[in-house]
Amino acid sequence: MRLSNLADYAIVTMCAASRHCGGGRSSAAELAAETGLPVPTVQKLVSKLSAAGLLRSTRGAGGGLQLARPAAAISVADIVEAVEGPIALTACIDGSDCSIGPDCSVRPHWPLVNDALRGALAAIPLTQLARIEEMA
Repeated sequence: MRLSNLADYAIVTMCAASRHCGGGRSSAAELAAETGLPVPTVQKLVSKLSAAGLLRSTRGAGGGLQLARPAAAISVADIVEAVEGPIALTACIDGSDCSIGPDCSVRPHWPLVNDALRGALAAIPLTQLARIEEMA
């Protein structure tokens, strides 16, 4: 299993945004410069992360982007779901067609696996990732 590039970039962008906590604001261009990501990619991520309630944008003088809630209250699961949608390892969970169909004996157990994966990602707060990134 591997995260998409966009989910990876969203985590990197949120780590950069978390370093501006405490009232500091930044722009998409500043976050792009800090992370080395292309500005259009960061703008797309900012849109998705804002729609998910993870970033807040303020217009006007002194405006910019900031975390919508404390970094400790934002998990990796929140960020991944903002970009990818609900965490599900298989397509059959979200109602997509399955080539095996109703005869699949594993399908009823996938929610348990998905919940465990989401729980593991939810247990990692943004503060922990930002701290690790600063040590590297």
